[in-house]
Amino acid sequence: MDNSRGCFVSGSHTYIQSYQWLGHRMQNITGDKGVLKEVIRDGSGETVPPDSSVLVKFSGYLEHMDRPFDTNWFKKNPKLMKLGEDITLRGLEIGLLTMRKGELARFLFKPNYAFGTLGCPPLIPPNSTVLFEVELLDFLDSAESDRFFDLPPVNCCFSKIIKVAETEREFGNYLFRQTRFMDAKERYKRASSVLNRICAKETEKDKVDAARLLVFLNLSFVCLKLEHPDRALAYGKKALELDEKNAKALFRCGQKSHQFDFDRLLCCV
Repeated sequence: MDNSRGCFVSGSHTYIQSYQWLGHRMQNITGDKGVLKEVIRDGSGETVPPDSSVLVKFSGYLEHMDRPFDTNWFKKNPKLMKLGEDITLRGLEIGLLTMRKGELARFLFKPNYAFGTLGCPPLIPPNSTVLFEVELLDFLDSAESDRFFDLPPVNCCFSKIIKVAETEREFGNYLFRQTRFMDAKERYKRASSVLNRICAKETEKDKVDAARLLVFLNLSFVCLKLEHPDRALAYGKKALELDEKNAKALFRCGQKSHQFDFDRLLCCV
């Protein structure tokens, strides 16, 4: 137990001190004391941009309660959530916008930034101040990517297209880790389609080819996971066209060829 905070310091915190006592040592980030913040562990890099998709662990507590009313702290693979859509608690969204990757923070949300005058029966009484502990595992700045695909094809600047393609590939990687292979494939294909819009100058060609190489390797691997060996080989060959000595591309093509020979052998048995 951490007596300086009046609470245990883990994902299963037990808060026994009053929220008024806790609030005295917290930062007022909204100016009206509606959202108070205490950093437990610093993060690094930029703060979360508006409309991002975030990967977080969280626990929410009522005052003097020793167990959270809501938590995802012990989930092995927390869901990637988009601000304003999947995260609708006003105070939580405001708090997340102040956080950096890897940061662990504690927030107090007054009723008008939480569940309001009505609460959320039967768990949340009316006019409840709630405490949230939040760990920001990662975030993806998906706003620019979302806007990009909402508009008709236009000539965009080189740096924006590269950024959108990388965001889509990162989404694909996240979905791949969640074993959502079909969804991951669609994200990788979106990244590929973005890169196809580029008419690269000679000075930009290496950067475009490097981005395409990563996408083709991702597509080859996910097609193997989806048991589409022919598509895996096709993407592997595209990767080799960009880098003929790329070890991953050679391995993907070798995996496909091995699977083809094995399948053909089974047909002869």
